[in-house]
Amino acid sequence: MIAPFGFGGWLSGLVLGIAFGFILEGSGFGDPRILTGQLRLADWSVFRVMFTAITVCAALLYGARALGMLDFGGIFIPSVYFWGTLLGGAGVGIGMALGGYCPGTSEVALASGRLDGLLFLLGIGGGTLAFNAVYLAIKSWVYAQTGPTALTLPHLLGISPLLVIVAMAVIIAAVGWLTRSVKP
Repeated sequence: MIAPFGFGGWLSGLVLGIAFGFILEGSGFGDPRILTGQLRLADWSVFRVMFTAITVCAALLYGARALGMLDFGGIFIPSVYFWGTLLGGAGVGIGMALGGYCPGTSEVALASGRLDGLLFLLGIGGGTLAFNAVYLAIKSWVYAQTGPTALTLPHLLGISPLLVIVAMAVIIAAVGWLTRSVKP
């Protein structure tokens, strides 16, 4: 893949990562109070931004497919490993609740000069090393219950992708309207 600006490989990731970091910092998402506010259901800005991005991306992907510009056969969709996903989600979720950062926002915080971003990144590193240390012992458990390969939400629900995208748009509109007066 050659994107953006004709760069490929790691350089593309670096350019996009830096741009994403500037956008995160500019939107205030480098502040841990924003994420913890979302977890306390007091600040819905993270949900509104992320769910809108997911909805727009889904609409663009399915639109590109409908126009013959994209073959879904070339997109890797991994299988769901229930227990592994549960373990990883719990670990990341607990870390996010305690630290107020996700991995990306912690890097933005560090780049912005926040020391707690560095501490959070050190915690991510420690958690990764701890997982590596026990991986062989829990490997069979992590992969014990594998879901179907390449399962998307429309496939899971047995409905049209357009219906899923419309439902997502309705959800984000409803959440936006219901939380319009919620201030952090």
